[in-house]
Amino acid sequence: MQNSKEPVSEDREIESVEFPMSEFDGCNNFWDDDIMHQKTSIQYEEANKVPFLGDKEPLSSLAAEYQSGSPILLEKIKVLEEQYAAIRRTRGDGNCFFRGFMFSYLEHILESQDQHEVDRVKENVEKSRKALQTLGYPELTFEDFFSLFLEELDCVIQGKETSISHEELVLRSRDQSISDYGEFVTSAAVQKRSEFFEPFILGLSNTTVEQFCKSYVEPMGEESDHVHITALSDALGVPIRVVYLDRSSCDTGGVSVNHHDFMPVDGDLPNASGSSEKKNPFITLLYRPGHYDILYPK
Repeated sequence: MQNSKEPVSEDREIESVEFPMSEFDGCNNFWDDDIMHQKTSIQYEEANKVPFLGDKEPLSSLAAEYQSGSPILLEKIKVLEEQYAAIRRTRGDGNCFFRGFMFSYLEHILESQDQHEVDRVKENVEKSRKALQTLGYPELTFEDFFSLFLEELDCVIQGKETSISHEELVLRSRDQSISDYGEFVTSAAVQKRSEFFEPFILGLSNTTVEQFCKSYVEPMGEESDHVHITALSDALGVPIRVVYLDRSSCDTGGVSVNHHDFMPVDGDLPNASGSSEKKNPFITLLYRPGHYDILYPK
């Protein structure tokens, strides 16, 4: 897997990002509906025991999960500990990617107080709003999502009556109505560039782009893959790094941890002064098969 993704044009050959498969994926064809329903119910019950957004924990807490598990995972966590100081867990209910991304982004704005970045992203959100209107979406279906995000953006900028602290941001992000947004921005981005995403989508779901968005992007609780991440990164102009923790072995003989940088198309990078400038992602998510948590670099 490559460690970065060059921005792509509409006529460039589409690059696929292969997500690591879970140990159960090879058995999917043999599960009947009853077993799948039972598995989903168990996952839902377990997810409800976890807050939408957890506290910041040292990365050693991740190693504690695997003490009696796979040795290769423990070795990979040691590698992670060289670069990352902490992890913040998200509830594994299918919305973990959007929740992790949005909290990380708002947290970055709160710490950086970058008003220019806020203004830039607001412009991109407005483009997404207009795209959905052009696509025929009633404003009623998406307006609340956009309003919530824009309201939170304003609140993390300090010095106003509505400004909030980091503690308040964490508390708000533990409310489902606040923690789950981003799906409609992603849907608009996918449909705006339908020809670009169509080959991906046909390979994933054998559906049309529109149906994919209605079935796998806009509803809550649908897992996100490289289509969702690429689209959201492009729509907001925000680079995203995804670090993969899986049981895959390393061809070089040593233990390493793969990551992939989802870079938005040229010209939409935060604070970019030229079309060729690239910024390191300030959002880093840890991907374990079917789930995303937030990582904090040292």
